[in-house]
Amino acid sequence: MDAKRALKDIQAGRPAPVYLCYGPEKYKMREFIQVLTDLLIEPEHKEFAVSKFDLSEISLSAVLEDAETLPFMVPKKLVIAKNALFFTGAKESSKIEHHLDRLTDYLKSPADHTVVVFTVDADKLDERKKIVKALKDLEAAVPFLSLSPEELQQWVAKQAQQLGFTFTGEAADQLILYTGGNLQSLSAEIEKISLYVGVGSEASVDVIDQLVARSTEQNVFILIEDIVNVRLERAFVILEELLKQREEPIKIAALIARQFRIMLQVKELSKQGYSQQQMASQIGLHPFAVKVAEGQARKYDIEKLSRIMSQLADLDFQMKTGKIDKVLGLELFLLRLAA
Repeated sequence: MDAKRALKDIQAGRPAPVYLCYGPEKYKMREFIQVLTDLLIEPEHKEFAVSKFDLSEISLSAVLEDAETLPFMVPKKLVIAKNALFFTGAKESSKIEHHLDRLTDYLKSPADHTVVVFTVDADKLDERKKIVKALKDLEAAVPFLSLSPEELQQWVAKQAQQLGFTFTGEAADQLILYTGGNLQSLSAEIEKISLYVGVGSEASVDVIDQLVARSTEQNVFILIEDIVNVRLERAFVILEELLKQREEPIKIAALIARQFRIMLQVKELSKQGYSQQQMASQIGLHPFAVKVAEGQARKYDIEKLSRIMSQLADLDFQMKTGKIDKVLGLELFLLRLAA
C-alpha cells in the first residue's frame, strides 16, 4: 500500500491495525506518522495514548503486550516502534531477542483499540521472510521512496507557495542541488529563505547562493557542473573556497573522481535502458543527483570518461607521492578538463 492510499483510509476512519514504514525518504515517513497521530489521537490524549519504543533496546513481545493492553483514560492507542531491523536482511548488533511468531499471532487477531507502527531505516525489506510476506498480504507495508526529480521540483514549489513566496528561474533547481534533494534539509532551507525574502517575493539564484550552506560533497558536485558547462571562473572560485576551508586536495580529487565514476555508471546504465529511478536504486543515489549526472554525462562519451578516470588515478598517485604540488595538480587537471 502506498502512503497516499493509507492516509485516505486513515482520514476516512479506517486505519489499519498495523503499519510497517520503510524506505529512503525519512522526512515523508515522519510526516506520515505525524498525520496518523493527529488524526487518530486527540491533542489532550497524546500523553496517555502514544507509546514509543526502540526495538534495539526492547523486545517485540513487550511492544505487542503494550498494544494489547487496554488504553487508560483514552479511547484509542498508538504504539510506535522504531529500528525494526528484523524485517530486513541486516544483521542486528543488539542482543534483544524478537520472537516473530508472536507478531504472526497478533496479526491474526489485532487489538481493535490500538494501531501499531513499525519503522525501519532501510530501503528494502527481506521479502523472503514469512512475516514480511504476511504484512504485504495485509497491505500493511508502506514504502517511502525518494521523489522523482519532477516530484521534487513540485514539492519545493508547493512548500514555497505555502509560505507565500516563489522561486525564480533556476533557483529551485539550485536549491535542490545544494541540498542533495534531502527533504529535511530542503524544508529547513525553504523556511529560512521565506523569512529572508518575505511574503509575496521571489527567491533568486543569488539568494540561494547567499543563504544555503553546502557540504564539501555538494561543492564538488557544483564544481563539476560548472566545469562541464565551461563556467571556469565560478569553478575556480568554488575550488578556492574549498581550499580556504582547509579541505585536503587529495579528498577533493577523490570526490571529483567519484562524480565522474557516477557519470560513467549512468552512461552505461542509460545505454542498457534503465530509467532515472532504476539508476538511482542501482547506484544508491537520489534520483535528482542521477538526473544532474545524466545531464553532465551527455557532454562526454564513455571513452572520454574512462580517460578522465585514468587521469584522476594518475593525479592521485602523483599527489600522494609528492611528484606534484597538490593544489597545482588539481588546478592543471581542471584546466585540461575544460579545454
